[in-house]
Amino acid sequence: MKVAALQMVTSTDWEHNRAQAWQLLQQAAAAGAELALLPEYFCLMGQRDTDKLALAEPFGEGPMQQFLADSARSLGLWIVGGTLPLQGPDAEHVYNSSCVYNPQGDCVLRYDKMHLFCYANERESYDEHRVIAPGNTPAQFDLPSRDGQRWRIGLSICYDLRFPELYRLHAQAGAHLMLVPSAFTYTTGQAHWELLLRARAVENLAYVLAAAQGGQHENGRRTWGHSMAINPWGEVMALQASESGVVLADLDWAQMQRWRQQLPALQHRVC
Repeated sequence: MKVAALQMVTSTDWEHNRAQAWQLLQQAAAAGAELALLPEYFCLMGQRDTDKLALAEPFGEGPMQQFLADSARSLGLWIVGGTLPLQGPDAEHVYNSSCVYNPQGDCVLRYDKMHLFCYANERESYDEHRVIAPGNTPAQFDLPSRDGQRWRIGLSICYDLRFPELYRLHAQAGAHLMLVPSAFTYTTGQAHWELLLRARAVENLAYVLAAAQGGQHENGRRTWGHSMAINPWGEVMALQASESGVVLADLDWAQMQRWRQQLPALQHRVC
């Protein structure tokens, strides 16, 4: 199965970001991808954290969700919409949500980011708790691919990557592929991004596909990029370091099963 991770440098303007996302989705479809993954905050990187509040949509309606549904239907793609802000439990918080659309344009699954990023050093400070409410439910979906296999896919978002127990839950649920739409900062990405992605793949003998923000944003934030696909043996199959682009990879079901037979670590778990 061919998959695509779409790397963006999202701006403060939704219309600009929609055009950028549409162009990348078209490229992925033209290259034969069955699944396209957008990055976290593909719709907006605001000047302030609170800009998300004004953009928030009720689940099931709104221009951002409509764009994803229309794009999936038009291109015949499975699309995982990075993240977008959905209305939260109160007026001061939104959910940071991944919505999955099938090629008919139906939203088949929603996942709300469970772990909220908090980091501060002498130069930068982030705290997603200020405007984001955490989710509480892991989520997987099944994708019947053109190769005749039924791929089970586990969802995660950015900071979730530091919590291996979430990915082990996906593995226990039978996941073959883990998705990681992200907006890692340049600082933390340079230090830990690839290390964590490859660890999640190796631990769970699963493919990992990560779509990132990758560049200098209008709001002053700098993101690490390095969108990539990783195989169950921990090898980086494809990568884009910076700026916008499409990372393509062919997932090999038979090879994944061989690795799992040769090293049956998932069967050896005792705790």
